[in-house]
Amino acid sequence: MRHNSIFFMKHLSLLLSFIFLTSACSEKPHKEKYEANWESLKQYTVPEWWKDMKFGIYFHWGPYSVPAYKEWYSHWMYEDGNKIREYHEKTYGNLKDFGYKDFIPMFTAEKFNADEWAKLFKDAGAQFAGPVAEHSDGFAMWDSELTEWNSAKMGPKKDIVKLMADAVRKQGMKYIITYHRHWLYAWYPTWDKSTDAGDPKYAGLYGPYVPKGSFKMGEKVPTAYPDDKFNQEWLDRLNELMDKYEPDIIWFDNKMNIIGEKYRMLFLANFYNNAEKWGKEVVCTYKAKDMAEGSAVLDLERSRMSEMKPFPWLTDDSIDWDSWCYIDAARYKTTNRLIDFLVDVVSKNGAVLLNINPKANGEIPSETKERLLQMGQWLKLNGEAIYGTRTWNVYGEGPQKIVEGHLSEFKNSEAVAQDIRFTQKNGQLYAIALDWPEDGKLTIKTLKKGNPYINNFESVSMLGCNDNLEFNQSDEGLVVTFPTEKPCDYAFVLKIN
Repeated sequence: MRHNSIFFMKHLSLLLSFIFLTSACSEKPHKEKYEANWESLKQYTVPEWWKDMKFGIYFHWGPYSVPAYKEWYSHWMYEDGNKIREYHEKTYGNLKDFGYKDFIPMFTAEKFNADEWAKLFKDAGAQFAGPVAEHSDGFAMWDSELTEWNSAKMGPKKDIVKLMADAVRKQGMKYIITYHRHWLYAWYPTWDKSTDAGDPKYAGLYGPYVPKGSFKMGEKVPTAYPDDKFNQEWLDRLNELMDKYEPDIIWFDNKMNIIGEKYRMLFLANFYNNAEKWGKEVVCTYKAKDMAEGSAVLDLERSRMSEMKPFPWLTDDSIDWDSWCYIDAARYKTTNRLIDFLVDVVSKNGAVLLNINPKANGEIPSETKERLLQMGQWLKLNGEAIYGTRTWNVYGEGPQKIVEGHLSEFKNSEAVAQDIRFTQKNGQLYAIALDWPEDGKLTIKTLKKGNPYINNFESVSMLGCNDNLEFNQSDEGLVVTFPTEKPCDYAFVLKIN
């Protein structure tokens, strides 16, 4: 009996093994939707939820916030003859003894409170928000297993990316992270042994050795490109961010075209395929030429479109005219300018990602808070003409001429009352006057008699006012008499039935 039992068990085991192997071989491997090539990646469709998103907030915050002196301090402090280097050496000493790494312990963030920040962003009317996960300085703002140079192990000793992810989602907003690591390539003079940037023991922060002259600020094409090791590190950190935090939106700074095309395609395929596993739709942004058109959402920097576009787009701008990070001599944009910019962008099928400027200790400047809350008050009253809207037949009218191009926002003048922007939602038309007319009457030329868009006007009202407004359609336009009192301090929304 014992021999029979052993014989039976042995053959049963062989039979089960055969069945398992046969079934395993017959199962088809899971085919991911996106492959790492542009043809496949251009199958991507922008989610409907993104088309409803009109306003987001992010922040440049890191060790570069400590000196609070000038933009791109971490780069220019190493540049011979630069005034920032002169300031640095007078204030902190020579670059061998006090380099950028020595700002990290001073980046204390003791007043940082992720929940307070997220609530402020929500009160400002933002629909999505998040941090710069890594800037060009090479310092990761998350608990990374790939580098010791991160905010969980040094400086604040906090996982900023995780804390903000939890806080932003708690407020019901979508979560964005921005990534600038490609700028690290030759950001520091790793060839210069007279500075700490040239010391190989700090390569984890300052990046690999590159020959002198490999990169200069403002040049379109570098004289040398990153090697596969740098490219792979760029990709690995992105994959780690995805695995740890599952962002809804990943935003990239420009100059990503220095990263090998293979690695850019691998990232995007991985992000989109991960989203399928997470069971949600995601958005990636890119600057012109950094990714294939149609594979992600186009983003502009400190600029906007002059005309309406048939595709959704994004623009990122800073609350400070002169800097992305906090500096003591900040020049803040007015709330009026910020709101007019938002309205103009939305009317042309765009969305705004506004950068703010926390201090190194974790405080958000009072000037920034004031503007954000004023934007929130305006959006609370007028948000129905912004959130979830779509473009109309024309974006608007008026004398303001928008200059397009990278960093062109400085060239654009302030809007006036005759600058009117249109949006629509659920069959409702909104006409937004970017200022209050001096005589209390606004002529909307687009809606003159015989226009091809709309002629049957039932009523015209202003958001924030209870009564319908007097109006008259003539050969000159739809003339609307404004109420005697302003419902708000900035752009004024007419609701036209």
